[in-house]
Amino acid sequence: MVAKLNIEEVVYTARTHTTGGRDHDASRSSDGLLDVKLANPGEIRIGTTPEQLFAAGWSASFESAIALAASNSKIALGEITIDAEVGLHLTDGTDYFLSAHLFISIPGIDHALAQKLVRQAEQLCPYSKATRGNINVTLKVL
Repeated sequence: MVAKLNIEEVVYTARTHTTGGRDHDASRSSDGLLDVKLANPGEIRIGTTPEQLFAAGWSASFESAIALAASNSKIALGEITIDAEVGLHLTDGTDYFLSAHLFISIPGIDHALAQKLVRQAEQLCPYSKATRGNINVTLKVL
């Protein structure tokens, strides 16, 4: 059971319209800034997969969470980079699930401090909160 949160203020709502799912159609945002063709993994056609979109969103959100953790601790950072992998798995031919690996580079700071910031970011990032306990996640500080 999901705990009910006391949400005082919605700071942003993303709105999209998707037709056709993975099967050769598109997803568009209400503001028109996102307009992507969708595809199944491994298809040879123009299009992206939901897993790619999830990886991009999560890595961007996680990078912002690292920056927030650093700012809260008065730590100056350079450019953070994250390589994200979201795997789509199939068990017994019928059950799909996801896994994720985030490979995080925070140059210019001590490795132990970088790991501390990543642990803090994992508590701050909305994607990490949403997936906690639901999928296998690996966070690797490079």
